[in-house]
Amino acid sequence: MPTSAPGNRGGAASFATGAWVGSPSTGRPASRTFGGEGRQDRGRGFTLIELLIVVAIVALASTLATLALRDPDASALEREADRLSALLEAARAESRASGLAVRWVPAPASQAGEQAGEESAPHFRFVGLPVALNLPQRWLTPQVQAEVVGARSLLLGPEPLIGAQRVSLRLGDRRLTLATDGLGPFEPQPADTLLAAPAGQQAATASRP
Repeated sequence: MPTSAPGNRGGAASFATGAWVGSPSTGRPASRTFGGEGRQDRGRGFTLIELLIVVAIVALASTLATLALRDPDASALEREADRLSALLEAARAESRASGLAVRWVPAPASQAGEQAGEESAPHFRFVGLPVALNLPQRWLTPQVQAEVVGARSLLLGPEPLIGAQRVSLRLGDRRLTLATDGLGPFEPQPADTLLAAPAGQQAATASRP
């Protein structure tokens, strides 16, 4: 005697193979399917959005690792050099506008070391500027030391051409040089770069007080 109706056998076969997508009695869509279509959906891999998220995470991790590995002294020295360059150019502009002779004088290395812990002692001075201008006179990092190459001070004006000059900044075992050709602004220089200036200009710079 048959144990199931033909319709039931067809439904069971369809359920096993995933060939039908609806109920044989009602014709309504089944709540889920088990055929090859589901397996194809699961095998499509990553979407474009997922790949973009992975790329962004990798880029962020690389940036954070680079910042963590960078020498903090080198970063601080670059920040001080950029700040000093802006201050020197501001003093040059004021010197040309007012016709006043202006010099930038760093504190001696021994004096700068003694004053590192004093909040009021200047690390450098702008000599000749009006008091009202009130430019900063201290480093952001007190341990920074500066030395004018070949002289004791930088001449900033009032002449537009001030001669080739350099100032060396030091923090720990890191060094950085700011230099000008006499016409352009003071800019950071690579460690292996020296400004080529005529011998007369170098001698005049070295003889300045």
